[in-house]
Amino acid sequence: MSTSALDLAPVIPVVIVDDVESAVPLARALVAGGLPAVEVTLRTPAALGAIERIAAEVEGAFVGAGTVLTPDQAQAAAKAGARFLVTPGCTETLYGALVETGLSFLPGTSTVSEVLRLRELGVREMKFFPAEASGGAPYLKSLASPVPDVRFCPTGGITPVSAPTYLTLPNVACVGGSWMLPADAVASRDWARVEKLARTASGLRG
Repeated sequence: MSTSALDLAPVIPVVIVDDVESAVPLARALVAGGLPAVEVTLRTPAALGAIERIAAEVEGAFVGAGTVLTPDQAQAAAKAGARFLVTPGCTETLYGALVETGLSFLPGTSTVSEVLRLRELGVREMKFFPAEASGGAPYLKSLASPVPDVRFCPTGGITPVSAPTYLTLPNVACVGGSWMLPADAVASRDWARVEKLARTASGLRG
């Protein structure tokens, strides 16, 4: 059975990489802080290169690709060395492409119908996005009873203050966030600060 990113830590860092050269030290800081699952979003030209470098050079990293929107992106991310894929939503075409990669994946959902549609396809691990805008922890709590066999990684607007509330829910395995990667710390390459924030995040429990 393939490793699930949901089981590695209470938080999956959501990373936007503008400079490939910063990818390796950034990922090393996150891993050293106890956050091995690193989701690099495909929002910049540097993203695939960053995934490739992290996969090849950062021991202990479980690197994934986020914001996967198309079959081509899914294939490119897999080729670059991604270990898991994350989408903001999911269509039949995109679902088929995710399955074809052979990688574990977290398709995005924000409604009960979307959850049930993916559940019918055998999916039991999903992203809940945008979490705060879609009802937050109370919404997910209401899903736990009718759909107890689906686990979520809520992402979108989650902070270190709100994260513990999500993590108390039985259907939340972890949360996604970027608060351990402040823009000024990344810009100044203050990896010690990133590691410290990652360590605090890795200790979050509900």
